[in-house]
Amino acid sequence: MGKVVVTGGSGLLGPAVIQEFLDHGYEVVNADVKHPKEALCKTVITDLTDLGQVHGVLAGADAVVHIAAIPVAYSHPNEVTFENNVMSTYNILEAAGNLGIKKAVISSSESSYGICFSKQGLEPLYVPMDEEHPQRPEDSYGLSKVVNEKTADMIHQRTGMQVVSFRLGNVIAPEMYANFPGFIHDPEQRKPILWSYIDTRDAATAYRLAVETDGLGSVALNIGADDTSMAIESKTLMETCFPNVTTFKSDISGYEALLKNDKAKRLLNWQPEHKWRDYVTQ
Repeated sequence: MGKVVVTGGSGLLGPAVIQEFLDHGYEVVNADVKHPKEALCKTVITDLTDLGQVHGVLAGADAVVHIAAIPVAYSHPNEVTFENNVMSTYNILEAAGNLGIKKAVISSSESSYGICFSKQGLEPLYVPMDEEHPQRPEDSYGLSKVVNEKTADMIHQRTGMQVVSFRLGNVIAPEMYANFPGFIHDPEQRKPILWSYIDTRDAATAYRLAVETDGLGSVALNIGADDTSMAIESKTLMETCFPNVTTFKSDISGYEALLKNDKAKRLLNWQPEHKWRDYVTQ
């Protein structure tokens, strides 16, 4: 099936992605700054901000899946977050292009829309929020994701490499469902992420499908579950927390997700399977 380098394979999402590729017959290498808790494949300790090291770890790969990043705003000084996330992604795509790698998947974020880490109370212009919604970040993390998507466009334009950018919802590993009873009845919690979530196993499937699908060019896709992470209906969530938002682009009569995933389903033939309601007693 070929060789895939997964960056950030030692983090929250990485192990599920590595396992997905291994289960489908790929040779996988994990490029990270630390070893994982459990070794699923070979790990190469790599500083992704060093272009030479990135060339070294990607040599011989057929595809690269880039997950490594500082994963939130404000955990580091703003310029550290921006520099790390932008340059590591640039280096991955630059090296992959130079090496003739044809497929890359990078990890963007719903935070690129700007609502997630807003200090100004930014609200969505409409829901469900699709990929056409303006990206209006006011933090360096969200900005880094917008820049990374533009870098993807640039590399595709120059080399023809397919680059799929995943605007991930809130990533949930299976053990994290134990936390859900603490917030599923409180609309204010998780409001800035529009109550989104995506199971690591469903995200992993999407990463594999993005490598296996041809002809996507450079495209950004929302990756989220079909429902919200709340035990409150979506219309009530919006009326409670975002009463000024009155534009609903599709019928919301139940627990429908407010981060729209239709484009990923259509282009990747992907379907999220894991719902928190199957794992949590409400």
